[in-house]
Amino acid sequence: MLEKMFKLKENNTSFRTEVVAGLTTFMAMAYILAVNPNILSATGMNSDAILLATALASFVGCMAMALLANYPFALAPGMGLNAYMAFTVCGNMGYSWQIALLAVFVEGLIFIVLSLTNVREAIFNAIPMALKKGVSAGIGLFIAFIGLQGANLVVNDDSTLLTYVKFVGNFHTIGIGALLALIGLFIIVVLHHKNIKGSILIGILATWILGMICEAIGLYVPDGKEFYSLYPSFRMIDFGAFGTTFGQCFNVDFSGIDILNFIAVLFAFLFVDIFDTLGTLIGVSTKANMLDEEGKLPRIRPALLADAIATSVGAIFGTSTTTTYVESSAGVAAGGRTGLSAMVTGLLFLLAIVFAPIFTAIPSFATAPALIFVGFLMISSIISIDFEDITEAVPAYLAMLAMPLMYSISEGIALGVISYVVINLCCGKAKKIKPLMYILAVLFVLKYIFL
Repeated sequence: MLEKMFKLKENNTSFRTEVVAGLTTFMAMAYILAVNPNILSATGMNSDAILLATALASFVGCMAMALLANYPFALAPGMGLNAYMAFTVCGNMGYSWQIALLAVFVEGLIFIVLSLTNVREAIFNAIPMALKKGVSAGIGLFIAFIGLQGANLVVNDDSTLLTYVKFVGNFHTIGIGALLALIGLFIIVVLHHKNIKGSILIGILATWILGMICEAIGLYVPDGKEFYSLYPSFRMIDFGAFGTTFGQCFNVDFSGIDILNFIAVLFAFLFVDIFDTLGTLIGVSTKANMLDEEGKLPRIRPALLADAIATSVGAIFGTSTTTTYVESSAGVAAGGRTGLSAMVTGLLFLLAIVFAPIFTAIPSFATAPALIFVGFLMISSIISIDFEDITEAVPAYLAMLAMPLMYSISEGIALGVISYVVINLCCGKAKKIKPLMYILAVLFVLKYIFL
């Protein structure tokens, strides 16, 4: 049945490979179960309710991707958009979290309409192949940067913005975590070189186990503030709390809403989500060799529809925008090629409702080696860019550069599109620019002016 549903042989994969890939993806993105409640609870929402909403929205999104599109792309509430909702919409603008969830719900409905038409698919296909490869490489740098920060190998510094970790003075917290992340990275590299299946997953688990051993012998010392015990707790989730957020996006008092500000909030959610999703699809599918000769992704429409459905359903559950996760690239690197991988990830998110304390105990320094290594795998797409053609190479370069430095996939795409249109116009190569690229460039410029 699984063979018929997911076409495993046709995609040169197996049940075991897909299961390992799905588990790897889940392990790489399980941090969202801890981070999302921490961020969104600043709005006044119940933390347990947010955790349940996060797990359920991720489950629905992954299952939709698996059954509608048969792709190994996993979904969960997106980082960045959750912070925008908590600290900008509900914080600076003063809107209630119910109104913010309504904006997310409406955004999802708009996406559903756009996904049933050719709009989002046309945007994907309009982006030149060289720029797509630059986006893939940029996502590689971006995800590696996230990993370096998660391991505290790269830390903030007043004089240089960023610097490497200082092992002396805080070795038993930041230092040992950074060291274990490096050890985990070396484990993954060696296992991958030896063609051992599940090398990335093994690396995550090995790093976590080493961390628990270090805690047991006193090398890792939790401080109860930023660094917690690496051993899972067994606190039961308050399932009754789910009722405090479920369906609350429809329980809104419109009397204090400034319609223009609400539309601005809606379009901010809409803009970031659409290009984050497209960027992730471009990056992960490019690395997995899923694009055809014209640079198009077969079955992209149902993939985008799955993303849109997950966004609206997630808002009803009580969480910010649910989107396709760049950490899906970890599963793709582990061999995932079909929706079975996404289904496994989704089922694990469902299981996490009961065993959330176990999964949330996975430290960021344990998943960091996987993200750093996957970043290496994804950046390899830059090799096939023709650097002799500067009109193709420079926009790809700018997109790649912007993603980690601006900490945003959508900003990288924006800079890449704008520069592609401007450079090719000025170089007398307007004929190769697709009409939709002009429209996108103008929209990106307007976005910087008004949003």
